[in-house]
Amino acid sequence: MPETRSHREGKGSAGKEEVSISGGRRLDAIRGHYAIEVERSGTKGGINAALSRLRTQTNKAKILRVPQPDMGKALQLAKQKNINVAITNIAKTKRKHT
Repeated sequence: MPETRSHREGKGSAGKEEVSISGGRRLDAIRGHYAIEVERSGTKGGINAALSRLRTQTNKAKILRVPQPDMGKALQLAKQKNINVAITNIAKTKRKHT
């Protein structure tokens, strides 16, 4: 299924890049020393899957972009998984850290 425009724009200037990672999975983008994952579903399973994809990037700063109403849920799940990640909304105007 093709990406939506808002999903592509959520990745920023690295919008067209997807990076293969272990397990046949793909990370949304790597831009410089940042690993970026955009998760728009807002479900617990979707956010957990996105966090596990980010966890594979050991030498990168991790950014998870979710819709603003789901930021609290994503922050809670990241703390449970003990992952150091910055959680932002899709528009990149709000930011929370674990």
